[in-house]
Amino acid sequence: MALEVGIVGLPNVGKSTIFNALTAAGALAANYPFATIEPNVGVVAVPDERLATINKFQPTEKIIPAAIRIIDIAGIVRGASTGEGLGNKFLSHIREVDAILHVVRCFGGGDIIHVEGSVDPIRDIDTIDTELALADLETVSSSLDKSERMARTGDKDAIARAELLKRCRDQLNQGKPVRSLQIDEDEKKALRQLGLITAKKVLYVANVDESDLAGQNEYVQAVRQRAAAEAGGVVPVCGKLESELSELAAADKKEMLESLGLKEPALAALTREAYKLLGLQSYFTAGPKEIRAWTIPIGATAPQAAGVIHTDFEKGFIRAEIYALDDLVQHKTESAIKAAGRMKAEGKNYVMRDGDITHFLFNV
Repeated sequence: MALEVGIVGLPNVGKSTIFNALTAAGALAANYPFATIEPNVGVVAVPDERLATINKFQPTEKIIPAAIRIIDIAGIVRGASTGEGLGNKFLSHIREVDAILHVVRCFGGGDIIHVEGSVDPIRDIDTIDTELALADLETVSSSLDKSERMARTGDKDAIARAELLKRCRDQLNQGKPVRSLQIDEDEKKALRQLGLITAKKVLYVANVDESDLAGQNEYVQAVRQRAAAEAGGVVPVCGKLESELSELAAADKKEMLESLGLKEPALAALTREAYKLLGLQSYFTAGPKEIRAWTIPIGATAPQAAGVIHTDFEKGFIRAEIYALDDLVQHKTESAIKAAGRMKAEGKNYVMRDGDITHFLFNV
């Protein structure tokens, strides 16, 4: 199942440009008319050079990278929670996502006038946070009423839930996101059921101009400080440049990147940073039919990793046969890896490592 992120931002900050670039100018997107409150949806491959390396030693019919599903939400404006713009109806589209990509404009000048009349990324972040906080406040208040009624019966779980929701309510009343609250893992699980938008981790996408591709200007530095306070991340992206790159053939794209002194498009770094932010990693399966990257949380066990392929694999897990990419590069074939004693048989307690190449044995 693909990782799912919602992309948000004020109008005219470059959100749609970056969304279109991410989805190769819409080639992978299932687009809906802008006039509706339905979002645009795109599926983006996670760049991973290891897949090509595996393919050097394992011929295959197809290569399937890990994927991120991106939901593009209509531009949020000040007052959205009270019905301005498209109102807050569209917010339901991002209640189920794993994380949020928040695009902020971090360059001055240009032909496009900022919706607020000036460039101030922190003000823009506050505007979005306030609207999302107000939407969450409605959810929390409703849930708190129910929990308080149950708490009066002496139900311990309801009492604990009510206390947690009160803390969330106080945080949201200040226009602050729930993610900046200090809460433990059990509390996080309880909140996850509510689908609170401001509880989700945020990766800020600083839209910069072509003269500042590394994002060194004061605007980006301010966003980095904000992200650090929230345990979030920041990736500088030049939407205009990425849009141009997305429309080029592979050879032309490589030539343009080299002329700019870049190894890869910034959007490749963005997808990897989203993985890092959410504590995710990939393992691989490799055979003549397909070489494939699978997404799992860091710390997942071998049976849990098998379950990503099919729930039956987890239920009937017997063992995993695992080797590393370095072993494949050194020994060339799986039989040679086995002969060298580098193919490891791992049981139910094995914790998967990033880049493990795996065969699962199971019984159903």
